[in-house]
Amino acid sequence: MSVWRGAAMRAGISPHGPCISWMMRVVVLLLLLSGMSALEFTVYRMQQFGLEGRSHGCRSVQVSAESRTLDAELLTRRCVIMKLSDFSMDKWAQILSQSAAAALILVPANLPAELRGPEQLFMEREMEILRNETLLPVYFTLEDPELLKMYEESRAVSLSLTSSSALEVMIGMVMGSGFQMTTSVVQSKPIKSPSMVTLEGQLSGHGEAAETPTVVVVAHYDAFGASPFLAYGADSNGSGVSMLLEMIRLFHLLYSAPRSRGRYNILFTLSGGGKFNYQGSKRWLEEHLDHSETSVLHENVAFILCLDTLANGDSLHLHVSRPPAEGTAQWEFMKELQSVVMSSPFLGVNFSVVHKKINLGENILAWEHEQFSLRRLPAFTLSHLDSHKNGLKNSILDTRSRVDLKKLRRNTEILCEALARFLYKDTMKKTPRHVRIFEGDLGVQEQRLSAILDWLTSQPRAAQLITKNHPVLTTMEHLFRRHLKDVRRHVFKPDDRNPEFVFYDQMKQTMTSHRVKPAVFDLFMALVIAAYLGLIHQIIQNFGPVYYKFIQIITKPKKK
Repeated sequence: MSVWRGAAMRAGISPHGPCISWMMRVVVLLLLLSGMSALEFTVYRMQQFGLEGRSHGCRSVQVSAESRTLDAELLTRRCVIMKLSDFSMDKWAQILSQSAAAALILVPANLPAELRGPEQLFMEREMEILRNETLLPVYFTLEDPELLKMYEESRAVSLSLTSSSALEVMIGMVMGSGFQMTTSVVQSKPIKSPSMVTLEGQLSGHGEAAETPTVVVVAHYDAFGASPFLAYGADSNGSGVSMLLEMIRLFHLLYSAPRSRGRYNILFTLSGGGKFNYQGSKRWLEEHLDHSETSVLHENVAFILCLDTLANGDSLHLHVSRPPAEGTAQWEFMKELQSVVMSSPFLGVNFSVVHKKINLGENILAWEHEQFSLRRLPAFTLSHLDSHKNGLKNSILDTRSRVDLKKLRRNTEILCEALARFLYKDTMKKTPRHVRIFEGDLGVQEQRLSAILDWLTSQPRAAQLITKNHPVLTTMEHLFRRHLKDVRRHVFKPDDRNPEFVFYDQMKQTMTSHRVKPAVFDLFMALVIAAYLGLIHQIIQNFGPVYYKFIQIITKPKKK
């Protein structure tokens, strides 16, 4: 009786009055079932940014709506909870067309190395949901047992409301438990004075600096996905950064003695804003070409090689804006790369040159080398992807588990061999093709690549989150200064009057869910309480006559 007594006291009913009837116990039980302690969990808002004067992503932050799943027929003014495996463009269009109040997408905490089915479909269509601006608050969160339980209960309610039986629908409307999803009452604001940082450092070749041509190796370090706090970018472009840092170490060893230096300078660059139309490379180029008369880019640039997404697959594609002319340094390096791929132990790798003209009608460039090609500098991008439209380039599903470390090491060996053969072409004319330069002490270290990749993917690297003093930047700058000379940090900010990019805050929130009953439940409870009070009223009103009649019956003398 202690449970009923406590519940009765909380409901304002004295436990010292008349005995609580069975009907009141039902009422108290329903009141108990309708309550639940709040569940709080961290959610990550969908991207919101401006790029080249156009707004993208999710404008709204606040959520205050009852939960439903995609099984419900009516989603209007509801917070739609869905698993990543539930996603399709048709269902996404349904959410938008029915004016849902919000969407919460549950992302698996551990993804397999090979994505299939709905997860693969989501990765391929992920950028489509960011193409236009939407007022719908969209959040992502990582799955856990409590959230999955909440999803299943919300799904049961949604299914009960779509039953073919009217009785089942009524029972579901009365007895079903939903969840009220809420976030804090705030609005997003543009981040003041956002910045992008590009690092550069070089190794000097033999000969006079002004006469020595330069090879530039570039990789962008930021990641992208539907939500900034879930953008770890393991393959795109953690693999490119890992490869570039390992190349710095190896070519530093080759260039450590003046007599062993190559006939080219090597300029290594880590650019910011790669996922925002390669803004870091664009501004870095402007600073070198438009504001510095002594820049190495003013002199003899052999070619610019961009590294992007190189930790998977059995293919290497060299993306160019125009085919290299025969006899140029760009053409010679391409031939060296092709020759290395065709030699042992790399015979299983497919190599191709992908020619794609720059589409001047588009505001968004396909590959990083296009920023350099627009300034008439010879450039190309090396990637295992055959198209810039591959969803892996910009996805929250590009996690560490999807990286094949052995293929990253293999691709690093191929690139280092090809570049070294180009740099030392005069001294290696008679060297057999099967002889490899990067072996033994000069070998590519898989353990080092793994450590760098683990470090890069231990934290989200969306451009919005990387400030000037971010650990990613400070650590990479330390590695640059350890192996390179003339290390410089270039910090770029958008134009105040006409900003090229705009970032917004409130990308990480705490969401609270409370168990609630449908509005019909309140009506049902009112009817039950009214019936109970009516019954008590009738008992009290008729107690006297009934009691008098009863006394007459029991006191009436028996006939002899």
